[in-house]
Amino acid sequence: MKHCLSLLLLFCLWLCAISCTQKSQDAIVEIRDLPEILQDDTLRVITMYGPTTFFLYRDNEMGYEYEIVKQLCRDMGVTLQLMLAPDMQTMLQWLMQGKGDVIAYRVPYTQQNKEKVLYTQREYISNQVLVQCQSDSMLKTVLDLADRTITVQQKSIYQQRLNDLNDEIGGGIQIELVADTISTDQLIAQVAYHQIAYTVSDDVSARLNKTYFGNIDYGLEISFPQRSAWVVSRHSPQLLEYINKWIVDLNKKPALSVIYYKYFEKSKFFESEGFTRIPVPGRISSFDALFKQAAKKIGWDWRLLAAIAYKESKFNPDVVSWAGACGLMQLMPNTALSVGLPQEEIFQPQKNLNAAVDYLRQLEGLFPTIADVEERTKFVLAAYNAGPGHVFDARALAVKYQKDPSDWESVKEFLLKKTDPDFYTDEVCRFGYCRGREPVTYVDVIMNKYDDYKLWAR
Repeated sequence: MKHCLSLLLLFCLWLCAISCTQKSQDAIVEIRDLPEILQDDTLRVITMYGPTTFFLYRDNEMGYEYEIVKQLCRDMGVTLQLMLAPDMQTMLQWLMQGKGDVIAYRVPYTQQNKEKVLYTQREYISNQVLVQCQSDSMLKTVLDLADRTITVQQKSIYQQRLNDLNDEIGGGIQIELVADTISTDQLIAQVAYHQIAYTVSDDVSARLNKTYFGNIDYGLEISFPQRSAWVVSRHSPQLLEYINKWIVDLNKKPALSVIYYKYFEKSKFFESEGFTRIPVPGRISSFDALFKQAAKKIGWDWRLLAAIAYKESKFNPDVVSWAGACGLMQLMPNTALSVGLPQEEIFQPQKNLNAAVDYLRQLEGLFPTIADVEERTKFVLAAYNAGPGHVFDARALAVKYQKDPSDWESVKEFLLKKTDPDFYTDEVCRFGYCRGREPVTYVDVIMNKYDDYKLWAR
């Protein structure tokens, strides 16, 4: 009897071992390499929302890493399937579980990660830098940080580095901590607007923000370099080889420089400096008759349309933004097409304006519960600038935190917070990262401009 029980026990253990081995083999089989990817005609790319990775702007998918990985898929001849993870740990889990093929994100080099994944030659080297305004009295060395107040997020890697640096130079650095709900992007903006003197950022984020705020400087490095790169599964050596060769080839082509220039060099600061009076009494622009005609279609004051046009293009019907928005009212080509305006007609002022008004009417219809006309207009303007999805997210956050989702002052608070991963990855948000300061400033500038125009033209 004991012999039978022993045999039964051994048999059960054998079945368990076979099952575990099979599960292990299945897990490995799920992870695809280059032949399977090409056969399935799809590359599954894992990344996260972020200012340099992937975001939605005016309902268009954008991002530096995103555009590079799109180029990879075009060159491979496969379809891109984007998978957006909430955090780094989830990205690595998905890759190791075979749910995705490559992580197109700056994954830091660590010994722990090296044991799990293969690093590609899509590699980056970054540093922590001091962000300050350009002036003759800029800080030049880390020793100059003594007796200076530097503002950073509490419990952040930047606070940790400043603490270490303070010990290294013998003390004296005044570290001002702010809530971790205030993002690095927001702190950099505060430096640019002279609201704080200094903050700390990684040089990639600082370089990106330099295109929005031309007066900042990030030349003072305060940390050792950190390596990071795209990664693939340890079971995808052929994919690794392909990507590495592709990176070498891409570095020789102008396509990479074009993408880099778009995100990290081309200025994105295009804002009216103030109301300039026109010599002709009562006239705002040479397009006033078009504004008056188009305003009838939406029931708005024509001077409000003029204020939008001034903010968008300064009445230049031929201008193209860094993101590809075109013409008098700066319509994205996809948006223009959605309201019946083809690409070849997008620079015609009247057609551009009429298409913009059609789109504004669509946006207005998305906020039927906001009864106050002026409040609703602010929501429409924010949606026109950033895309309605980000405004929906901000309203959802307002509801979650027991604020009025129909009150612009309440909602703009959460638009500003959509640069913070703790907020844009919240379960109530569907549209990810947003530079919330842009739509908030956009609304303020246009409403102020509209007030000026009401005094000047009838």
